[in-house]
Amino acid sequence: MRQGQIAIALPKGRLFSESIKLFEATGIHGLEGLTESRRLLCEDSTGAYRFLVLRPADIPTYVEYGATDLGVVGKDILLEQERDVYEPLDLKFGACRLVVARPKNLQDREGSVGFSSFRVATKYPNLAERYFTEQGVQVEIIRLSGSIELAPLAGLCERIVDLVDTGRTLQENGLEEVEGIASATARLIVNRAALKTKYRQVRELIDRLTAVVQGERA
Repeated sequence: MRQGQIAIALPKGRLFSESIKLFEATGIHGLEGLTESRRLLCEDSTGAYRFLVLRPADIPTYVEYGATDLGVVGKDILLEQERDVYEPLDLKFGACRLVVARPKNLQDREGSVGFSSFRVATKYPNLAERYFTEQGVQVEIIRLSGSIELAPLAGLCERIVDLVDTGRTLQENGLEEVEGIASATARLIVNRAALKTKYRQVRELIDRLTAVVQGERA
């Protein structure tokens, strides 16, 4: 990375296209290579910014350790990982909810026999553990990396904790939302050291992003 260049981590998946649009709206050009190919790294047309496309769960680690100066990531991941990063801006897109869900046919069994404890499958083991501990409920957390909705249908667990948008996927798999844990949107995060060593460049970019986000809300 060139001296003075700002490295920015963008998330693969559902937040990617909106993240690209956001930075382009600030006047940054040259990101077409990321959207028109499978490239995972590019510089903008001026060379002032370097963009890396990463798995969302890896972005807080890259930012905390200074491999990138800034990153875009969902609030759900920040709550799960609790990394030491600066979070200056809610980007206001990618809205979703982290919820507890169960099979619809399980409510009859619970009403008749009840559960003193149960198993919960999730990609968010730390968040789930904290939530149920606060509720005073004893659970066994089972960590999965995908297709969480299948876990209760296969008899692996009685509950899941997962991210939902419209809730359609839950319904299609015979699940129902029973509790909400947190709301999540995309957030801008910044490496704390970069905020000092590259203060002018970082602060200017934060201000430009803020103006775009506030302008879109107006």
